[in-house]
Amino acid sequence: MIRVVLAIVSTTLLVTACGGGGGGSGSSAGTPPATTPPPATAQTDFEQGIFSASATYKDLCLAPRAGTADIQGTTEDENDWLRAWSHDLYLWYDEIVDEDPRDFATPAYFDLMKTFATTPSGAPKDQFHFTFDTEEWIALSQSGISAGYGAEFVLVSPAPPREVVIAFVEAGSPAAAPGADMMRGTRVLEIDGVDVINANTQAEIDILNQGLFPDDGETHSFTLEDVGGTNRRTVDITATEISQDAVPTATVINTAGGPVGYMLFNTHIAPSEARLVTEMAAFEAAGIVDLVVDLRYNGGGFLDIANELAYMIAGPAAAGQVFDETQFNDKHPTVNPVTGQTLAPETFHTTAQGFSVTTGTPLPSVDLPRVFILTGPGTCSASEAIINGLRGIGISVVLIGETTCGKPYGFYATDNCGTTYFSIQFRGVNAVGFGDYADGFVPTTTPIEAYEVNGCVVADDYDNPLGDTQEARLATALNYIENGDCGAPTPAPATAASSAKTISIETGGPRLTKPRGMPGMVRR
Repeated sequence: MIRVVLAIVSTTLLVTACGGGGGGSGSSAGTPPATTPPPATAQTDFEQGIFSASATYKDLCLAPRAGTADIQGTTEDENDWLRAWSHDLYLWYDEIVDEDPRDFATPAYFDLMKTFATTPSGAPKDQFHFTFDTEEWIALSQSGISAGYGAEFVLVSPAPPREVVIAFVEAGSPAAAPGADMMRGTRVLEIDGVDVINANTQAEIDILNQGLFPDDGETHSFTLEDVGGTNRRTVDITATEISQDAVPTATVINTAGGPVGYMLFNTHIAPSEARLVTEMAAFEAAGIVDLVVDLRYNGGGFLDIANELAYMIAGPAAAGQVFDETQFNDKHPTVNPVTGQTLAPETFHTTAQGFSVTTGTPLPSVDLPRVFILTGPGTCSASEAIINGLRGIGISVVLIGETTCGKPYGFYATDNCGTTYFSIQFRGVNAVGFGDYADGFVPTTTPIEAYEVNGCVVADDYDNPLGDTQEARLATALNYIENGDCGAPTPAPATAASSAKTISIETGGPRLTKPRGMPGMVRR
């Protein structure tokens, strides 16, 4: 079973030191990053502009894994595979500078297999080029398991004075345990004695990154400030394997106009299929008249699950209509180069696809003509596909929050030699052929451009729990349902606020980045 990742899951947050860069790549647009070459090898297959089939080099590994298809090879073999694979499948293959594989270590060479162009806003055209350890990727995508404390950290202010706040905590995790007592709105002041707010040296930044993104079994000391600026305290927390709850909150809110469903949906991983089916069936039974889906921290995942949720919102009217259409580069106009199937639009799924619910099980639906979606910079990829897919068939989508991350692209997660590579391979468009939202969907009361969506700009409110009717974004959605407008103005979002799944803290030197959450949109 092949599962595709629709490009990213997760927006990168940058924590910068004074004088440090704030860009995502650490280099100017159009300029490949500096790299350190390994020792040169005696021979090479490299010939400028000439590419062998990627299968020629597949599974030729410098360090073969026991019990796999790996066989002994070299770093150059691994780079040769990356070069051939990228020039065949990368969406913007003609924007890759063809570099000699002998001249770079494998991770550094992959970093070059992309475009360095920018979008109209000046953002990198490809912000979603990354890798995962294969074993970690399998654990994360299939079971939602990753190392950590169970706390989702958000960077509100990227440069000193920084602000790092906790967006939510997984139930039963070390972060939620007695003694740690982390919760939404808890602020992080120090990590292992390093000042989060003002740290400015590379050594300090490295300590902060390691503390925020620990390996399994690591213990780190956190100085915290509880919600409301009270009770400064220091706790030691040990990272462990965390199982993500894709739908930690779902409730029915009674309003004057009838019952309204609210659901916090955090990641499109395989177990989420069963959770979504259960909660949407409960909403159907409750006879909800409106639905609020909270995707502010949902960085993506399996595209088929996004398709299923979109159908469960729209109901039978969506059956047989196009949810999205996959478009590869001009080398592959009619056939999917990964699956070998003829390219055709994907219709809305009316039955479960077999992630965690038996294949073919009819999906419940609330059969609504509109949906309210709570958004932020961490709303990415598969989450954005829900917005685009529903709009494509005329369902009214109202966005409450901030501009989404902007990822109408996708990829097939591909393993070679123990590393899973994510390289943008296709774009997705909806039933009316729209998919041009590389700078995100923008909530506005006066939409004009196709990427602008009717809705309200509302800053994230860390002082109230998610799902609380007083929380700013949910309160605005409920007001809109009752009164048809955004209500009283709310404070503008912090300039660099983000809810993404990756935080990078950097000074003027090289940055350290570790991914968190489900990266991208995954189709199977």
